[in-house]
Amino acid sequence: MKSLSKGAAALLLIAAIIGIIAARFVIAPRTDAQMNAVKRAAPYEISKPAQALHDSLRVADLHADTLLWARNPENRYDYGQTDFPRLREGGVRLQVFSAVTKSPRGLNFDRNDGTGPDDVTRLVMAQLWPARTWNSIYERAAFQAQRLQKLERAGQGNFIIARTAADLKAAIDNPEILIGILETEGAHPLEGKIENIARLYDEGYRMMGLQHFFDNELGGSMHGVTKSGLTDFGKDAVAEMVRQGIILDMAHASEKSVRDVLALTDKPLVLSHGGVRSACPRTKNRNLPDDILLEMARRKSLIGIGYFEGVICDISPNGIADALVYAVNLLGEDVVALGSDFDGTVTTSLDTSELAAITQALLDRNMEPRVIRKVMGENAIAFFLGALPQ
Repeated sequence: MKSLSKGAAALLLIAAIIGIIAARFVIAPRTDAQMNAVKRAAPYEISKPAQALHDSLRVADLHADTLLWARNPENRYDYGQTDFPRLREGGVRLQVFSAVTKSPRGLNFDRNDGTGPDDVTRLVMAQLWPARTWNSIYERAAFQAQRLQKLERAGQGNFIIARTAADLKAAIDNPEILIGILETEGAHPLEGKIENIARLYDEGYRMMGLQHFFDNELGGSMHGVTKSGLTDFGKDAVAEMVRQGIILDMAHASEKSVRDVLALTDKPLVLSHGGVRSACPRTKNRNLPDDILLEMARRKSLIGIGYFEGVICDISPNGIADALVYAVNLLGEDVVALGSDFDGTVTTSLDTSELAAITQALLDRNMEPRVIRKVMGENAIAFFLGALPQ
């Protein structure tokens, strides 16, 4: 019986090991590929003038969730939407990397209860993240920052994390250097503790969303249960973020939360990945109303236009260009930027290596090259040079 028990235990151990290997090297990559799909009919045709213009751009993107996935961003992949080689191929000089730390089961734009099962917990365990991340939202944010720090150390100067305006200014004119900025996708990694703002700042975070798809300790999400404004803790957290020089991102925050922020600070804000509601009225459950965007634009904020269903009506390069043109006409040419949401469990019509297709589509719509230059990157670069800690 003892021998049989040992044999059974060995079989159980082997089965567990096989399960772990399958989860890490089969199930997780398959999930990544399915949830971050690129659907295109054929390679995009880029004219010589469009390619020449694109090659001269300093492209910047305000939102990618690449750090959530087990891919090594230093390597080029044939699935997912971003990695360092494809960013360079697409002419990207500045990329904001956001840290997703919680995602309620059954995610939707209408109503999510953040107290239920969390899909990120399953994902981090399947991807064999450190055990400290399994039950701590803060540690998930810290781990993703540390992943990017490791890439910075390995990059031998070809990749840096911009923590100050001086970091960005020193690197932006060198086309060999890819620049990253760290952001939290929502402020629930604070876990209700003001002191965690400083801890995340020390990890390199310089931008923070307030909410993601669910209400949290700071207040209501656009997609939460209450749709409420900021809590007292949320107001204190906003004040502390401003004091520490952290940029506030209004993506996913409820209308009431955004209006509360506008009442609390006159600092320029960011909407990292969204769209303009009046350009596509069926996006009302994901996009802020135009009056809020106009007020943000008046304050010289930055509005990032996403590439995915839910924020724009047409996710093709032509549709992205239409959304950008509409935003420029409504909000002004100095505040509109790219906010892809690449690797954010969205389906797109291109990956980051194919951004010249957007440049082509903007030229086809007779947008002036100087405005294309602004929208494709210069607005974001100028914003961060002014908004990052000096």
